[in-house]
Amino acid sequence: MTIAEQLAYLKKGAVDCIPDEELVRKLERAAKAGQPLRIKAGFDPTAPDIHIGHTVLIRKMRHFQQLGHQVIFLIGDFTGMIGDPSGRSITRPPLTREQINQNAETYKEQIFKLLDRDKTEIRFNSEWMSRFSADDFIRLAGKATVAQLLERDDFKKRFESQSPISVHELMYSLVQGYDSVALNCDVELGGTDQKFNLLMARQVQREYGVKEPQLIMTTPLLEGLDGVQKMSKSLGNYIGITESPREIFGKIMSISDALMWRYYELLTDLSPSEMEQMRARAASNELNPRDLKADLGWRVVRDFYSDSEAVAARDEFDRMFRERRMPEEMPAVTVQDKSIRLVKLLAAEGLASSISEAQRFITQGSVKLDGEKVTDVTFELTRIAAEQAVVQVGKRKFLRLLLA
Repeated sequence: MTIAEQLAYLKKGAVDCIPDEELVRKLERAAKAGQPLRIKAGFDPTAPDIHIGHTVLIRKMRHFQQLGHQVIFLIGDFTGMIGDPSGRSITRPPLTREQINQNAETYKEQIFKLLDRDKTEIRFNSEWMSRFSADDFIRLAGKATVAQLLERDDFKKRFESQSPISVHELMYSLVQGYDSVALNCDVELGGTDQKFNLLMARQVQREYGVKEPQLIMTTPLLEGLDGVQKMSKSLGNYIGITESPREIFGKIMSISDALMWRYYELLTDLSPSEMEQMRARAASNELNPRDLKADLGWRVVRDFYSDSEAVAARDEFDRMFRERRMPEEMPAVTVQDKSIRLVKLLAAEGLASSISEAQRFITQGSVKLDGEKVTDVTFELTRIAAEQAVVQVGKRKFLRLLLA
């Protein structure tokens, strides 16, 4: 790619690039010297699983990697013990070293679904922070003022509402900033909620004598399947990257037409020109939304599994929804006690998170037994005369019952 094409590719889907003009100079200098840029993104291992909302940032790392630059996946095992205050109205509960280590190992397994393992540098910020002496921490604390730290919206709101702010939380952005000093970073990536921390890192670098501080790029927080709130496991509007190909594909097919373009921009490696051509073909009715979503679903599944598994997920979706057929493979359970209520079985087998949710699914008409809706929340399996039956919850969850 030319520098202009690289710039367009790297800034696709990005929100901030600060300072904007610096990225061009860095790319030109790297190309001339044959010296790749050092690109850092930090992740505190606060949860064991990654959903596709997290991959927006990881994919931007991949874009730099595809252009020949060195990416550093920084696992914040030290900062994870502090707890990032970004977006928090209360202090995060501290993680134990065991939780951090376990989550970090899971992260390492998951990120290589997108990044090139052989070209990715994995670091832990405990490498340098655990060696800090009391003198080192005092010097680091002197690199910013309390007034500067309280400028961040999270602290400002908590201070005004008289909610507690722990002293160790004030240190978070300074410790994250020192990571960039230790790693000699040219570019740091982060979500828009990390903007304060990323800008503080530039200041910390200057304070430690770095002549050309890193530029920062932020990526947006991806909307969930509802198209309104940010993707979150707690809200149930997420797609986990370890979910089955069928589940991922089905969830992609459920999104709105407007959200589809957002996902194309943030969850694929298509260039801006390719996106423009696709939009033009859709506007002229040459491509319809359903086929576009199927293409998107195939691309997303392929990233986390393989091309053959993505094709199989697409074909199975067609069988299930175009031909109204059940999937060829589904989990099965042997039922020894036919007097069990269906709602209890749904909760026990994971088709509903609780008995109350199973009851809600039935009253909403979302539960079928051998293709027929079940409308009675007191339904018992004794009413089934056959030796086998298939329970369906929603559009994508199936369970074969083997009745003893």
